[in-house]
Amino acid sequence: MTAHPAPSAPPAPQATTPVHEPRREDCPWCGSARLRNRLRTGDLRQYKPGSFTVDACRDCGHTFQNPRLTAQGLALYHRTVRGAPRDPASDGLLALRASPRRHRSAARAMLRFGEPESWLDVGTGHARFPATARRFFPYTAFDGLDPTPRVVRARSAERVEEAHVGRLTDPRLAAPLRARYDVVSMLHHLEGTPDPRAELHAALSVLRPGGHLLLETLDPRSLFAVLLGRWWLAHDQPRHLHLIPPPNLRAELEAAGCTVLTLDHRPVHVPHDLAGATSLALSHALPAPDTPWRAIPPPPVQRHARTALLRAGIPLVALAAVADLLLAPVARRTRCANTYRVIARKAA
Repeated sequence: MTAHPAPSAPPAPQATTPVHEPRREDCPWCGSARLRNRLRTGDLRQYKPGSFTVDACRDCGHTFQNPRLTAQGLALYHRTVRGAPRDPASDGLLALRASPRRHRSAARAMLRFGEPESWLDVGTGHARFPATARRFFPYTAFDGLDPTPRVVRARSAERVEEAHVGRLTDPRLAAPLRARYDVVSMLHHLEGTPDPRAELHAALSVLRPGGHLLLETLDPRSLFAVLLGRWWLAHDQPRHLHLIPPPNLRAELEAAGCTVLTLDHRPVHVPHDLAGATSLALSHALPAPDTPWRAIPPPPVQRHARTALLRAGIPLVALAAVADLLLAPVARRTRCANTYRVIARKAA
């Protein structure tokens, strides 16, 4: 039995890079020192090494990774490593958040405000949302912004007219865009940002007076988050840094002079909580997978056993998915809802 070849066996991130910032003793949203531990976990989806802690504020409910990943740590944990194992079931369930049907729902929610002249989609990735929204707003100029070069490829594919690479909180990027857009959208973007409050204010700075901000993000108050703990798919450590309760987001927008027109869970709840938890728990109950950072790979019998058992567990995940769908009509109208949408208008 031989070790992995050096090119495919990168060292653990913690061994080469400062991954975590110092631990906070106060809430990054309200400053309260009344914190409680919510969960400790590893990387359940991509099996990268490391341990991560999520705390919640007892006063405002803000939920955040503590200690938080550094910029270098975020880059490491977002990077695709050749040969790294993946959980296809969990990845497929997470993809439901960005399904065409949900993109159409978000675009339709803006129809009542008329046809905007210009629209910026922040955290756009491959710009699939602007491509969908253009069907509803054919005369709108859609631009995209993303920390990765994916948005440049999206511009080449003509999904957006202008591509901006970076973060909106970078003054060098935001200054030329100030008061340029009628609509700014952030769909499942805030949870992965180091400073969601700064992201919100940067988004408002590029909106014209009277423009609209469209947000969709996860709700840490969901009962599924409490019941499922580390197995709640939306915790997604270490990639999610902040989960913001709806009252906090509403108060922040109103303090900035915005009018909150919509705050609703019903159209955006994603029915994947039970199936996601089943998939993650099943995967981690089985023999550990091979990974590029293991010095000695598992024996072939262990790899084959894991593959066979994962396939045997597919009916369990499917049964949980059916339960999610059956519960969805009730979940989206109760505290079980896992996502919410906010539409706010900037003061004229």
